[in-house]
Amino acid sequence: MEHVKRWLLLVAAAVGLSSGHAADNIIAPSKTFLEWAARPPMGWNSWDCFGCTVTEDLTRANADYMAEKLARHGWEYIVVDIQWYEPQSTGWNYSPNPKPVLDEYGRLWPVPAKFPSSTEGRGFKPLADYVHSKGLKFGVHLMRGIPREAVRRNTRILGSDRTAAQIADTNSTCSWNPDMYGVDMSKPGAQEYYDSVFQLLASWGVDYVKVDDIARPYSDHRPEIEAIRKAIDRSGRPMVLSLSPGPTPLSEGPHVIEHANLWRLTDDFWDEWRHLRAAFDMCHRWTRYRGPGHWPDPDMLPLGAIRVGPKMERNWTRFSRDEQRMLMTLWCISRAPLMFGGHLPWNDDWTLSLITNDEVLAVNQNSTGNRQLARTNDLVVWTAEAPGSPDRFVAFFNVPEREVPFDPAKALFTSPVLRAYGGPQTVSIRAPIDGAKTLYLVVDDAGDGNSFDHAAWIEPKLVGPSGELKLTELKWKSATAGYREVRVDRTVDNRPLTIDGQAASGIGTHSTSVIEYELPPGYTSFEATGALGPGARGRSSVRFEVYRENSMPSDTDRMASIEFKELGFTGAVRVRDLWERRDLGTFEGRYQQPLAWRGAAFLRLSPVNNSANR
Repeated sequence: MEHVKRWLLLVAAAVGLSSGHAADNIIAPSKTFLEWAARPPMGWNSWDCFGCTVTEDLTRANADYMAEKLARHGWEYIVVDIQWYEPQSTGWNYSPNPKPVLDEYGRLWPVPAKFPSSTEGRGFKPLADYVHSKGLKFGVHLMRGIPREAVRRNTRILGSDRTAAQIADTNSTCSWNPDMYGVDMSKPGAQEYYDSVFQLLASWGVDYVKVDDIARPYSDHRPEIEAIRKAIDRSGRPMVLSLSPGPTPLSEGPHVIEHANLWRLTDDFWDEWRHLRAAFDMCHRWTRYRGPGHWPDPDMLPLGAIRVGPKMERNWTRFSRDEQRMLMTLWCISRAPLMFGGHLPWNDDWTLSLITNDEVLAVNQNSTGNRQLARTNDLVVWTAEAPGSPDRFVAFFNVPEREVPFDPAKALFTSPVLRAYGGPQTVSIRAPIDGAKTLYLVVDDAGDGNSFDHAAWIEPKLVGPSGELKLTELKWKSATAGYREVRVDRTVDNRPLTIDGQAASGIGTHSTSVIEYELPPGYTSFEATGALGPGARGRSSVRFEVYRENSMPSDTDRMASIEFKELGFTGAVRVRDLWERRDLGTFEGRYQQPLAWRGAAFLRLSPVNNSANR
């Protein structure tokens, strides 16, 4: 409880220091283009679900779903992400020698096999028209620069007597995509090239452009950012401009808000806890640059059916439901852009309810003064104000650093770290379980991320007076893995389970993993060999842990509380749970509640009888 008390004092001090409105240092530029994104954009982007392989049919299917189920809740953008111009693209990989479809002026053009309506010189206009007919808006992805293929062909620049080779900066290339060269903005014809690109997008009816390979390294790309801003403004069509990938340097805040509507705070954000935990600091640091028309962007929402790919695999987000609510809570109270990454037509009812809660979405679209009030250890609090009302929004977050919800001091067994690049790659495991009713087998990532962290519990068994029981013959109660799914006698990606090239019996998994068993009576110990599994390579590292019931931190370690007087409230306060859409009651003095591990609470606090001292 002492830990909780210290956190409450920190919350009170922070709220007291920042009562009233948010920090006075917020930057507010004055540009016409800011009106095009007066509120954080809400939409769908194809990257998380289809990578480089999105097609016209898939885009239309997502537009149909959005129009039917999401538009009335504020969702409006349909964005086609990368490689729509490349016939050879597959999955999430980039062709080393791409042959993009170009027009005579070196401008990218949709691949007809992917987007059949683009033939006969129509480009994306028919698809944009379809999206517009649904009452939605249409967006595309662009790589910074000019296609290398255009330079090879030395195509002419529209509106100029210059050619692609004359304006290309062949020393300016993307480290992860081989499609483009940078544009040397000191060369005649360079601005005309960008003008021609955005004139083409305007003629297609594009409303939103995500420009990639431009926000990092930002200072190197300033001239092209300025050229793109100028080209959009000259195009005659409002187009929201999003810059990617991050991290955009905080020092570039004054420049980026003068030129873009959104800018990425991070590299690709995926359904990994370390990514979500890191987002809290990023959203907090960019507070002074958040405002109408200029929104710091912590990236898309990897929710629902993601990593679907061209084979239409039914892969689902690895975030738990608590983590998904935490993600939406942070994005909404920090007024981040909301770009859903999953294949919308496959949404289940729960995911649909997650992204159509109007009380939650209203905070994202309409609140003011959004800011972090306090953070200490695993507990974070944000607040915002309701325009035209004395009410406050408050969000509590429990953001533990550990990847698994157990107290390490209560572990029955903890292995040393097993590494693919040195040291032992197997470990003998024996844990006492006498009297235990529940067994948890945990593989964590040893604190360095879970890339290629394939692991296996080899010959796991229960031993005791009742004899031996192979866990491969006992059905688990639940099982999660950080990649794909836990399998018996197979790896998570459904290959034969082997150790040192030999067939093995056991349970294949991948960090971070928790497997839960309800134990039958008559067993006093658990035994197994922990091993790095097939597929582990590079900097793979894992740790094996064993727990029983009652191994999680107590609720008092996760208690969140707020003193009403520190919010300027002098009397009774009504508290409403935005996620559950129900009133929790009227409280005097303060409100508190326990938080789930990796859980969040999203509340609206309303002073009764307008008893606010503002």
